[in-house]
Parts: sequence; structure tokens; C-alpha cells
Amino acid sequence: MKLDTVTLEVLRNAFPAVANEMAADLQRTSYNMMIYEVRDYCTALLDPNGELISQNVGGVSHFVADLGVLVVDGMKRYGRDGFKPGDVIVTNHQAVAGQHLNNVVIYMPYFYKGELLMFMMVRAHWIDVGGQSTGFGAGATVQDPWFEGLQLDQLKIYEEGKLNDTLYRVIKDNIRFPESSLGDMKSQMAACRLAARRMDELFDKYGKDTILAAIAQIFDETERKCRNVVAQLPDGVYEAEASIDDDGVIKDEEVPVRVKVTIKGSDMVIDLSGCSPERKAAINSRTYAGARVAYKALTGPLDPVNEGSFRALKVVIPEGNIMMARFPAPMSGWSAIVPTVVDAIVAALAKAMPDRVPGGHHGLLGGSVVFYGLHPKTKRRFIVQSIEGGGWGGRPFEDGESATVSVCQGDVRNGSIEGIELKCPVVVESRGLRTDSCGAGKYRGGLGLDTRVRNLVEGRWNFERTRRSKCPPWGIAGGLPGSAGGNLLKSAGEKSFKWITGAGIPVPVNSQGIVRTGGGGGWGDPLERDPALVARDVAEEFVSVGAAKNLYGVVLRRDFTADESATKRLRDRLRSVRKASAKSRPRATKPAQKTVRSVKRRPATKKAR
Repeated sequence: MKLDTVTLEVLRNAFPAVANEMAADLQRTSYNMMIYEVRDYCTALLDPNGELISQNVGGVSHFVADLGVLVVDGMKRYGRDGFKPGDVIVTNHQAVAGQHLNNVVIYMPYFYKGELLMFMMVRAHWIDVGGQSTGFGAGATVQDPWFEGLQLDQLKIYEEGKLNDTLYRVIKDNIRFPESSLGDMKSQMAACRLAARRMDELFDKYGKDTILAAIAQIFDETERKCRNVVAQLPDGVYEAEASIDDDGVIKDEEVPVRVKVTIKGSDMVIDLSGCSPERKAAINSRTYAGARVAYKALTGPLDPVNEGSFRALKVVIPEGNIMMARFPAPMSGWSAIVPTVVDAIVAALAKAMPDRVPGGHHGLLGGSVVFYGLHPKTKRRFIVQSIEGGGWGGRPFEDGESATVSVCQGDVRNGSIEGIELKCPVVVESRGLRTDSCGAGKYRGGLGLDTRVRNLVEGRWNFERTRRSKCPPWGIAGGLPGSAGGNLLKSAGEKSFKWITGAGIPVPVNSQGIVRTGGGGGWGDPLERDPALVARDVAEEFVSVGAAKNLYGVVLRRDFTADESATKRLRDRLRSVRKASAKSRPRATKPAQKTVRSVKRRPATKKAR
């Protein structure tokens, strides 16, 4: 069917607009700070084949790979005739879309004139699903999914508009915050019903044939745009390595991330076969998110996402890989490794696209602030939740962003201090950028955060493990790595903070926790950074006086302006020392820094366009 240009453009923008309106409705009506404040959710429209029609702008990026598989699994479970108007399905099972159980999906079938044409879907983070799931899950030490919480496998909470009261009571009786979580479920359903009304309006106005033809053409055009980007890169095989510190069960054993990217014409293959096998620790996942997020960032980061965004990408992940773990491998910490996978894919392409690839970013889904307990006055359970951002890598043309969530998180943000203190018995003592956490470079990395929280009642802290201290955010083109993050705790009466990790750590009144996030790696030689920019960074307390001198070779006057002549002499001396050191250093038989090993395995088979 041939579409006129105006109609096509109207519908091209209408589908994301419906998903965005779903998101706004969800955010306004939800009970849980992780949804209405942090925005840990996504809303989407999918066709009966599980192909993504649209997802809300700013939706959590790493959810994009694991929506269609749920529709495909639901169709296998119920069959096309097994869905009826008024059905509402709830699912969080890890056998299909391996994530922590807190990420609960609500979806509904959409019928137009009796024909099943779409599904409306919302995935959102519930603060608790029983077991050890409170907050962001039990972390890497949970033994299996049954320890983690309640598993819901493609169950109809509403069937033809009638509530399944037994299932509703089972969910209610097995979670700690039923008012919040079941309220969020109703918000998810309301968002889906809103989408159904909007699609009724579109189908009534344009007709089924026009709508379906527009979707098909949008997919084709999106694929063509992505292919055009990839076709401009030199053919070849590009590789990189990274790691996270350990899995939390086998201490001091790094978990390897090895990626291989093959470009041939407009096709790209991302092979994650070299990543670690699935682990006994709960850092496994079952997702194509790492590859898809990286590909989308490289080919069309600002364009709306749909199934055409990934048609030209082939992802290779064998069963039993840490990124394609087999149920019942524990997955409560599923997201720990995904940002590092994305980072490594981007690093692998540094030689193919040197004018676009940044240094490594902090590589976590953010520093998790989780404190919970029972309020002694109200006798009600409470939970503090926030995701604190870190530094992104310096870029070939400017510094990296500071205090920003990971590349996998879309529009997720930290909880506001006012909202946290208003609703929970804690005081946020400070939230500030960490001096010298950025990797030095011609364009420095972004800075990480220190968020300091004091609890006014007894309760328990969840502290995630430090993941990137052995493989800190790397520098590119001579830039230096950023610093890693971590967590600290000082109980009431203690004089100093201590490094800590773990879930459900009991603390007395007036204890203080610090959630520390990493900084981004630098881009380019630090000795080439504009001295005036270094002086400004020192004045802003982003960089210390010592780092300005030792890393950037900048000499500052008492008024924090750069002494240009003294700076030139110091930089010349530092370059001489660097050259002398390089001459005396024995030739390495293998790359000295495994963090970023990006090589082109064979010559290009065509000229770079």
C-alpha cells in the first residue's frame, strides 16, 4: 500500500507519542518513588509477533531488548485465540527475559473490530516482590530465583475483564509493600488502557490497512538509516576486553567481558561468546540488551526506537553464557555487567570511528541508595531508594558528563533530596561531585558522586558490590582512567567510615552511609589540555592543585590562574621524562593494559566512505 508523505509522518510521530503518554500516565499515578521519581520503567507498543512498534522516549534503555520475547512466549502459552479483550497478563519470570524479579511486566492485548493487532506493555520496578527482593534485589549472593522473590509466569490477573481474585491475594500476601506494588500494578494497567483508547482513535481515523502499512514502512526506513551509518565504517573485525571485579561468590576472580564486532558492508555482528560462562552468583542475565543498546547508540541515538532499529544487527550469545544464562541460574544482580558490555563494544570500535568514541564511563547502573525498615511512630514500612549517577568518558571534542546514570538507563535519574526526606526518616547530609574522580585527558572524564545519608531510625542498608575497581573506566587516545566507586558506612558512635558491601545490614539510629560512584575516563593526552580549563576545574574543585600539576602539568598562581611560562617548562619536562621512561621500558610481549584492547584483525575490504 502506498502512503502519502504527510500521513506517514503523522503516524511516525503518533506511535511514540502514545508510548510517551502511557509513561506520563504511569508516572502521575504510581505509588513507588522508583517509578514516579527515578523513572525506572518503560512503556511500549508491540505487534503480535513481538516486534517493537514504539517505546517511550527516555524509557530504560536496557529494557528494549526484552519486551518482544515476552509477547512471543505469551503467544506460545495461550495461542492467538487464547487472548481476549479485557485480559491483563502479569509476568516477571527469568526463564524468558532474565532480569531481577522486581522488574514486573503488565501487558494487554489490543483488538480492533475483533482482530488481535497489538499488545500494550509496561515494565516497571516494584520495590518488593517477596523473598530477598526489597529495594534493588538481594544482590549477587542470592542462591536461586526462589530466594529472590515471587515468580509470576505469564499469568492472567484479569481475564476478559474479571479480576482473578485468588492470584491477586497470592501476590498481596507475599510482598512487603502491597499497597505500593499493587498500586503500581493498577497504574501499569491504566497506562495500557490509555494506549488502547489512543489506538482506537488512530485506527478509526486512518483504517487498519493504513496503520499496518505505516508500521512496515517505518521499520524499513529505520533499518535503512542504521545500515547507512554502519556502511561508512571500515570492514573488519574489532575486539575489546573489560571485566568486573568478581561475582561476589568467588572472591578476587575477575569476571571477563570479551566482545568481537564484525563489520561487513552495512551488516554488523556483535559476538559476546567470549564473555564469562554463567556463574553461581546472581549476576547472570538473559538478554540481548548489551549489544542492542550499543548498536542503537552508534547508529541512531536520537531517533525513536522500533524493530527496524535492530534488523541489520546480528547478536551472537551462546546458551550458558553469563549474558544468556539458563533458568534457574540466579539473576537478581542481572544488570551489574550490562553497562560494561556496552562500554566494551563501544571501545572495540575506537579504531573504526575515532572521532566519535569516548573514554569508558562508570559502567554501573548507578550507585544504589537503599535503606529500609519499620517506622517506630507510624508502624508502617518504609524504603529509601535512589540511583546515583557517575562520570562518563571524555569525548574527542569535549569533557564527559558528570553525575549521570549509565548508558543503559535512558531517562532514569536520582531521587530528589526533598522527596526522600519528606517520605522517609533519613537526612541526606550531602550529594556532591568527587574531586579528582575524573580521568585526566585533553578532554577529561566526568565526575562521580558522594551521596551521604544519615538514618533517623533503626533500619537496614543494602550496599552493592564494587564492580570496576580492577577495570576502572578507561581512557582513550592517551587519556587516563577514571576512579572506581564503592560504599562506606559509619555506625553511630564510630569515628570513621569503613568500606562495606552486602544486603540487609542492620544499623542503629544516626548511622551514616556514603554511596560513591566512579568517574569517566579521559580522552587524549592530559598535557594537551588547555591550561585555562585546568585552572577553572581547580577553582570549581573538580580537580585538585596536586592533580593539576602532576597529571596536567599546569602550574597555578595563588589566584588559581595558570602561569603559562611555568606550565610550558613543566610540561616539557614531563614529556622528556615520559620519553625516557618509554625508551628504558622493556618491549611488552602482550598488551600491557587489558582493559581496552581494541584491534582490527584484518585489512579493510573497501575504502572508508
